[in-house]
Amino acid sequence: MTSSTSTATTNGSRAGNIALWTLQVVLAAVYAFSAFGKLTAEAQNVAGFEAMGLGMPGMYIIGALELAGAIAMFIPRLTGLAALCFVLLMIGAVTITLAIGGGVLVVMPAVVGVLAAIVAYGRRDSTKALAARFGR
Repeated sequence: MTSSTSTATTNGSRAGNIALWTLQVVLAAVYAFSAFGKLTAEAQNVAGFEAMGLGMPGMYIIGALELAGAIAMFIPRLTGLAALCFVLLMIGAVTITLAIGGGVLVVMPAVVGVLAAIVAYGRRDSTKALAARFGR
């Protein structure tokens, strides 16, 4: 009975790891695509950031953060921290979208934020290890 419990736990951990990697790839793609529009100053992004009052500097900063986070999704030591930062970024996105009357436009950042929260929780051990390393 002990060996079957051990096998089930191992299989569950492997399946969980595969699910987290899948979410990480999805998040990296979403954020890389989003960053591209900001960093190339696509007209729709420029207009959106002007409407939010963040202007071009805000657009470039957020684009750079998104690209850095997308890359960090593939660096195991940084994944948990990057996902946590994405959660914070999406809280800001949801808040600003609601403040400017975005209505249903809030759904996309909310869903992406939930996915990032799942990865942040699933990779919390890497975030704790990183914090401990720098806390010495």
